[in-house]
Amino acid sequence: MIPVVIYPNDNSFQFPNAELALADPNGLLAVGGDLNPTRILNAYRHGIFPWFSEDQPILWWSPDPRMILYPEKLSLSRSLQKALRKTEFQWTFDQAFTRVIFSCAQPRPKQAETWITPGIMDAYIALHNQGHAHSFETWHDGKLVGGLYGIAIGQVFFGESMFSKKTDASKIAFVNAVYQLQQWGYKLIDCQVASTHLQSFGAENISRSDFLEQITYLTTCHPEHDSWQQMSTITS
Repeated sequence: MIPVVIYPNDNSFQFPNAELALADPNGLLAVGGDLNPTRILNAYRHGIFPWFSEDQPILWWSPDPRMILYPEKLSLSRSLQKALRKTEFQWTFDQAFTRVIFSCAQPRPKQAETWITPGIMDAYIALHNQGHAHSFETWHDGKLVGGLYGIAIGQVFFGESMFSKKTDASKIAFVNAVYQLQQWGYKLIDCQVASTHLQSFGAENISRSDFLEQITYLTTCHPEHDSWQQMSTITS
């Protein structure tokens, strides 16, 4: 099997069934298209996300299994609980989206390149300006030291990437994001692919079919809180 080709002039913004994704590489479903915000949002609603390097065409994925976190199952280590009790950090949301995605795009140690290309940054900044993409930030002495960003649709938050410039800064951003999303009525956080880091927070693998069934319903439900702009600054 080969991935489905999506032509740039395809204005239907439709995707093939995610269950048709390849097993190797795990989850590769389609290639091509563009990063039009409507196409990206339709991808997420159907359990698909873009992930590619700058020297590649646009690749669309839906891996099996899928790592997710139910907010009420968040698990914290004792050391992280201790860090959260400290008052040296402050956190906000949607106060520095562009800075967060730019920081996430910087290559990590022993990593030569990043998948967050200029095109991806432009597309997600446009989605943020439209009210679909959001960021959570951690601050220390007025400096941005950690954060994450993702897409909110219905009662699902689709996490994309996080960064840290100070010990525990990204973890604190993640924990505060989960707490806030749970308070607002979000039922599921998509973590995309498995990692021991996310498992330490209580994230778990579910089958792609189970994931697709859940988001089909949850992306059509309105969260209890539907105005990110009203409460954009919260400090620890």
